[in-house]
Amino acid sequence: MTPTPAGSSSELHDRHRRVLPDWLALYYDEPIELTHGEGRHVWGADGTKYLDFFGGILTTMTAHALPEVTKAVAEQAGRIIHSSTLYLDRPMVELAERVAALSGIPDARVFFTTSGTEANDTALLLASLYRNSNAILAMRNSYHGRSFSAVGITGNRAWSPTSLTPLQTLYVHGGVRTRGPYAHLDDAEFVAACVADLEDLLGHGRPPAALIAEPVQGVGGFTSPPDGLYAAFREVLSARGVLWISDEVQTGWGRTGDHFWGWQAHAASGPPDMLTFAKGIGNGMSIGGVVARAEVMNCLDANSISTFGGSPVTMAAGLANLTYLLEHDLQGNARRVGGLLLERLRAACAGVACVREVRGRGLMLGIELCEPGTDRPSPERATAVLEAARAGGLLIGKGGGHSTSVLRIAPPLSLTVAEAEEGAALLEGALRAV
Repeated sequence: MTPTPAGSSSELHDRHRRVLPDWLALYYDEPIELTHGEGRHVWGADGTKYLDFFGGILTTMTAHALPEVTKAVAEQAGRIIHSSTLYLDRPMVELAERVAALSGIPDARVFFTTSGTEANDTALLLASLYRNSNAILAMRNSYHGRSFSAVGITGNRAWSPTSLTPLQTLYVHGGVRTRGPYAHLDDAEFVAACVADLEDLLGHGRPPAALIAEPVQGVGGFTSPPDGLYAAFREVLSARGVLWISDEVQTGWGRTGDHFWGWQAHAASGPPDMLTFAKGIGNGMSIGGVVARAEVMNCLDANSISTFGGSPVTMAAGLANLTYLLEHDLQGNARRVGGLLLERLRAACAGVACVREVRGRGLMLGIELCEPGTDRPSPERATAVLEAARAGGLLIGKGGGHSTSVLRIAPPLSLTVAEAEEGAALLEGALRAV
């Protein structure tokens, strides 16, 4: 493929700034225009090849330009591109059947949307109607999307531009293991303290509709509680009829390696009442959705449709992508290669004074940076490492709670051992350069 002429990305950046919002974030001092990709690599408009360790914000789940997915999209587009949910849609029914069976939720129903934000909106609508309550429990440091209601339950100031919301949001401890008032406790004590905090919170207000929680907080910097915390929460919530919504937009489809869904690390008290998903299932196509018990999903007492959710083309992509993921055991690959990558990153970061913690599971890993000798986050260093990694040919992401000081590493789940070694070496070089 012929590269786009040099210098055009700068011109495109100028045009971008003239017609798009100032708050539409771009990575890098000199933003990149990506023109094509293959496998775990992408190419910039100037012809530079990059190893992609971020996958379009965890969305390119299997591989760039996966032949099975592009073929399915092309074949479906050649038949019919769009019809809406007002007509029977065979690919939508087939994908819903597979997702329902994989969800672990009994008597499951599936509603498809176009994004994780819209999926979480739908889950909040269902929960508030089912419970006749607009009070929502959410986790500190959480992120659930950019719509009005999703912003209202996001516990991360960097991604919450307004305090106005249709919901009453109550924030619970537990999503961040190594910061906060319970960080010094061992795992069992940490869980007990968070459960006590939840019970105390429930005693001060009207019964809430639901708890929504990411098993691993994505935008928050890939933080997570000890396994079993949400199972302990569920015992408390179930006794009061409060629903549990597991936000699997980033943790779903085997990315954590150990489990197909993030909630399965907290399964002792059973599955969630609802789970939301998006990102990886479409491998770049716009798919989101909600899985819920039938009695919860069917509680709407007014008409509802989706114009673009469940479109034949995106459903065909999702079916092909899910089939590839299962047939090639990409969850197992995430566990094996992710474990190797985590060990390699920990070794690379040993002795680097600005690294506070290397954490994560599967191919969902974070490196938290701080001011050397302190616990103070260092967003400046995170930005500098992001730039240095790009200069070396590696694309990564960043996130974090109080400050954006965590490097986020989430390559496609087909990552090879050689590519994991290469990426770790490039990241080590970027860290030591900064």
